Amino acid sequence: MKYLSWASIFRLGAVQMCLGAIVVLCTSTFNRLMVVEAGLPAVLPGVLVGLHYAVQITRPTWGYKSDTGGARTRFIIGGMAVLALGALGAALGFVLMGTMFWAGLALSVLAYALIGAGVGASGTSLLALLATSTHPRRRAAAATITWLMMIFGIAVTATIVGKALDPYSQGLLLKLVALVGAGAVALTVLAVWGIEARHPSAPAPDKALPFRAGLAEIWAEPRARNFTIFIFLSMVAYFMQELILEPYAGLAFGFTPGQSTQLSGAQNGGVFVGMLTVGIAATGFRIGSLRAWVMAGCTGSALALLVIAMAGQMATGAALIQPATMALGFFNGMFAVSAIGSMMALAGEGREAREGTRMGLWGAAQAVAAGVGGVLGAGAVDLARHFIATPTAFGVVFIAEAALFAVATLMAQQIIEGRAAPAIGSYVPGE
Repeated sequence: MKYLSWASIFRLGAVQMCLGAIVVLCTSTFNRLMVVEAGLPAVLPGVLVGLHYAVQITRPTWGYKSDTGGARTRFIIGGMAVLALGALGAALGFVLMGTMFWAGLALSVLAYALIGAGVGASGTSLLALLATSTHPRRRAAAATITWLMMIFGIAVTATIVGKALDPYSQGLLLKLVALVGAGAVALTVLAVWGIEARHPSAPAPDKALPFRAGLAEIWAEPRARNFTIFIFLSMVAYFMQELILEPYAGLAFGFTPGQSTQLSGAQNGGVFVGMLTVGIAATGFRIGSLRAWVMAGCTGSALALLVIAMAGQMATGAALIQPATMALGFFNGMFAVSAIGSMMALAGEGREAREGTRMGLWGAAQAVAAGVGGVLGAGAVDLARHFIATPTAFGVVFIAEAALFAVATLMAQQIIEGRAAPAIGSYVPGE
């Protein structure tokens, strides 16, 4: 078969960049506005973001459709359009909460469900296209490239929107969300158009194994099953801070909406550098194994979280929060891209024509873990604030997250193989 060229991989990475650009508004900016500006309990945006992750439990279905001759281009573009519509609906829901709370909440619930459906359809179909059309020796490198582009989209969007959002107004918020969504849909169409037609890789629908039977076969594979459990537990640790870091900056250090959004941009900038470090060292120069990079990322993330927790207890803590957050992002990036590299490498193992379903299964585990982690972190903060001071309450949750990362380090040592990643520069015939 004809495999994806580097140019096509970068084009598909642009779709991942668009996904990140929209999602960062829904999971970072909106929840900060609800907690700080609107004075709502942190568990409310936690539940909404958890809903969008819960909807993504449908990811194996999208992956299965990609494995059985489904129209991946249609799902990628359509999913992105649904995601953009959901983001705009979430912004409108937040604005409406100020005058008609229950109507705004109802709109927000619908919007976050659309966000989850859009991410699931577009993201899983995109990964399936990458997994089935990328040469096995380039899968880890393709994962690195596309995730770097996603983090780049997150960091740039958070930084630009953060600056543009000061001084804050509801009208400005709606305008910015609409512009980001429209731009993401347009770029997605340009990026993905024509690629699938040149790289057909899925079997004919009439030869496909039924969905339940195919999923059962994958779950029966010991490596796939154990890796699914690892992804779930490690991603709970990864996402516990997602909904509370910006409110922490606003409540403990007095950051404005723009400043806290820029803090999110700094964190994701750190993620980008961490991913780039692994991409260059592991897949470029074959330094270290994927297992070693995962373990280093988990350990560093735990240490950075301890510093963030201590910053709230110090008079000069505001000076520490940004570098500590950037360090957290850096080690998160190391962990994430090496885990994703392992995921892409494992996707082609076992029975053939199951790459999309495997990616969907692991994507569903990640999404459910993200929802559980977000709600757990936000709910724990709300509960702790009833008994102890606000900075200390956030600190306790950050310390608990650090402990989970320590457990993930031990799990990685047992589950992930200690082999080097495939080199980026490998020659692949048939491009």
